[in-house]
Amino acid sequence: MIALFSMLLACALCTSAQLNRVITKTDKLDFGAGGTVAIIGAPKGTILVEAASRSEVEITAEITVQAATETDLATLEHVTSYVLNESLGRVTINSVGTNDNKYLKQIAKKFPKNLIGLPFSINYVVKVPRYCDLQIDNGIGDISVVGVEGNLRINSLESNTRLDLVGGGVNATFQKGKVSITMPNRSWRGDAIDIALAAGDMDVYLPVTLSAELDATILKSGKIENELLDLKPRIRTVKFTEQSISAKAGGGGVPMKFTVGEGTLRLKTIGRSE
Repeated sequence: MIALFSMLLACALCTSAQLNRVITKTDKLDFGAGGTVAIIGAPKGTILVEAASRSEVEITAEITVQAATETDLATLEHVTSYVLNESLGRVTINSVGTNDNKYLKQIAKKFPKNLIGLPFSINYVVKVPRYCDLQIDNGIGDISVVGVEGNLRINSLESNTRLDLVGGGVNATFQKGKVSITMPNRSWRGDAIDIALAAGDMDVYLPVTLSAELDATILKSGKIENELLDLKPRIRTVKFTEQSISAKAGGGGVPMKFTVGEGTLRLKTIGRSE
């Protein structure tokens, strides 16, 4: 009985002991302004997108795989990566790995069953032309978008996200995490903004010169902390509350909607002179 227990304990220790391997992959391709860059992230991993002055997309991916043996790591390294789908005016960076059975059947028909579903992560740094549209779909991991002027669409399960906006339009949905949005210190040049967070905290930094139709809403529990002193109710008789603000900023204009299901929504001012 003692011998059997010792054997089971040894097996459990072997199973729990995981080795890590980190692989770095890079790509660079010509890509003109005005196109669309789509990034489909891994189940876990960060995505940093930066605007660059060149007409190209530059990708650096740090890929981490885990397994019990060096042989298994080598097998996982072969199938864990990203693939590029290129067409006129569009490039898609598609993360692939052990979570995609269809992909595994295509690339490795005799892929070991014990390796299916093993965790992996991919951290991306992607440089894109300043004027382009951007689409991001990610699992769990931080997201940062800096200096890109175009239509931005994001879907994320859990993330600490930083959006330094320049212009364009934004439609973003986050299930959980913290979201920080900073507008340029001038009136917004672009389309509508609609950003929703199911659970967590959202900080929105807006310029003094903002002209917009602004809606801020707490759907379930939490509150709005409003530091924007110059907001006026769009409907005179509908007062601001800790759950809802429907306001006209400056001369009005572009609709901006910020929604939190459960958490805190902070409206803050940037660029106010002393």
